[in-house]
Amino acid sequence: MVDLVKIITTIERRQPVLNKAELDDAHSISIDGVANLADATATKLAFLAQPKYLPELAGSKAGVVLISKKFADKLTDYPIEGIVLLVNDAYLAYACVSVLFAPASLPSIHPTAQIDERATIGECVSIGAYAVVGRDAIIADGVSIGAHCIIADGASIGADSVIMPQVTIGHSCVIGQRVRIHSHASIGSEGFGFAPLMGEQSVEWQRIAQLGRVVIGDDVRIGSNTCIDRGAVEDTVIEDHVIIDNLVQIAHNVRIGRGTAIAAKAGIAGSTTIGKNCIIGGAVGINGHLTITDGVTFTGMAMVISDVTESGTYSSGTVAMPQAKWRRAAVKFRQMGEK
Repeated sequence: MVDLVKIITTIERRQPVLNKAELDDAHSISIDGVANLADATATKLAFLAQPKYLPELAGSKAGVVLISKKFADKLTDYPIEGIVLLVNDAYLAYACVSVLFAPASLPSIHPTAQIDERATIGECVSIGAYAVVGRDAIIADGVSIGAHCIIADGASIGADSVIMPQVTIGHSCVIGQRVRIHSHASIGSEGFGFAPLMGEQSVEWQRIAQLGRVVIGDDVRIGSNTCIDRGAVEDTVIEDHVIIDNLVQIAHNVRIGRGTAIAAKAGIAGSTTIGKNCIIGGAVGINGHLTITDGVTFTGMAMVISDVTESGTYSSGTVAMPQAKWRRAAVKFRQMGEK
C-alpha cells in the first residue's frame, strides 16, 4: 500500500501537483495499484490524459485520479468520488507513480552465483541463481542481477541498475546508473569487423579484433534480445536517457545521443552517429558511417543511406495497398527509373 503523501512526493520529482494545498485532510488514504477509470476501485489510482475518456470520470470509483490541468474546467460536468490530483501532464504523473507498484528484488546473493574474488560488490545487491560475475567487475549499490546473467571481467554496473535474467555484458563494458536491461540482451559482443582476402577458391575473411567497449549512460532502457556491439578501436556509446526496444541491432562504434528512442527491429550499421532526441521507428535501417542530426524522426521501415543534416520527419518505402494496385505502382516506379 502507498499513501497519498508518497504519491504526491513521487509526482513532484517531475512536475508540481497544482492543487496540493487543498489535500491536507486526505493524506490518510492508501492505494494498492493502478487501474483504468472504468474499472478502478477505491484502492486504485487512475488518470485522465485524453479527452475521449472524459465520460468515464463520472462513473469512476478510483480512490485517486490524476488529471491534466487542461481538463480542470470539466470537473463540474463529471463529478468524481475520489481525490483529484491536478497536474500539468497526467500521463507523466502516472508514469512516475507506476514504479511505486512494480515488484522489486530483495537484496540477496544466490548460493549458486559465481562471483570472482576480485570482483567488487556494493551494498543491497541482488544476484540471481547461476549468475557469473567476472574478475575485477564492479557492481555498485542497489544493483539487481537476474539468474544466468554473465557480467564479464572488468565490466562495471552503476547504482540501482536492473539486469534481467540471461543478459550478457562483455568485458570492460560500462553500464551507468538506473539502467534497465531486459532478458537475452547482449552488451559488448564482438563487432562485425573483417578484412577480405581473395583465396584460391573463395573470399577468406580475416577477423579484426574488437578492442573498444560499450559505454552506456544513466537512465537507459534496453529491450530483450537487443545486441549492442563493442567498438573496434573506439567505444560504442549510448548516452543518458536513451530508450531501446526489443530486437534492435546497434553495430560497433555507433554513438546514440541523449534522449533518443529506438523501436523494435531497427538496425544501425557501424560508425554511425545519431543525435539527441531522435525517434527511430520500427524496422528502420540506417547505413554505416552516417551522421544524423538532433531531433530527427524516421518513420517505420525507413531506409537511411545518407547523412541527415536538418531535423524533421523522414520516411521511405511504400504503405500497404491491395496487391493489384501495388503491382501497377511498382511497374510505374521501375519505368521512372529507366528514363
